Amino acid sequence: MQEARRRAPLTRPTWIAARRQTAAVGRRGRSWAAPEGNLSATFVFDPECAPAQAALYSFVASYALYATLTAYVDDPAALTLKWPNDVLLNDAKLAGILLASDGAGQRVARLAIGIGVNLNASPGPVLLEEGALPPITLAELTEEPVDPLEFLAFLAEHFDHQRRFFVEHGFGPLRAAWLEHAARLGQTITARTGREEIIGRFDTVDEEGQLVLETASGRRAIAAADVFF
Repeated sequence: MQEARRRAPLTRPTWIAARRQTAAVGRRGRSWAAPEGNLSATFVFDPECAPAQAALYSFVASYALYATLTAYVDDPAALTLKWPNDVLLNDAKLAGILLASDGAGQRVARLAIGIGVNLNASPGPVLLEEGALPPITLAELTEEPVDPLEFLAFLAEHFDHQRRFFVEHGFGPLRAAWLEHAARLGQTITARTGREEIIGRFDTVDEEGQLVLETASGRRAIAAADVFF
């Protein structure tokens, strides 16, 4: 994502991939290193939309990842989508997504979608946040190495399809498809914001992409949080 910013402005939608990363940055500024053999890629483009609409591209990316991964996984039910930005395999973290945007007023002029997938290696315990799900690699299921550039080619194709569908039809159909594969839907989960911890039953994701929990004090819509099971 730093390289995408360094190359700005780009004249057309562009994928940028790194063979390895030594100074990767995730949500809330968390840092880690991504070894060679995994997918570390960023898609940069002008979404031509308002910030609220641009934020929904995390669902576009996660569903495109799901569609890509079904070509590698015999049982699609093993794949689930964890709000707001992770893809799980057998309840372990396989992939993560991070969005960064630039713009002024009510228009996002540049959106960068960073995607990391544990294809052949996973982070060590020292890099994991307390309470985080254990990592898993795709190679553990395929029992053979996964080529990152081949995976990226499949992902780019699926992402382009989902992006066009989203632009044409809006969030409604994508939201419905995403919820079909949502991790822990209907179960009790914990959402931690920067100010509070909220425990409740995962009821749905609303039309704005917010997590909706049924809590002891009523229904809560949460725009941003880290989710724990």
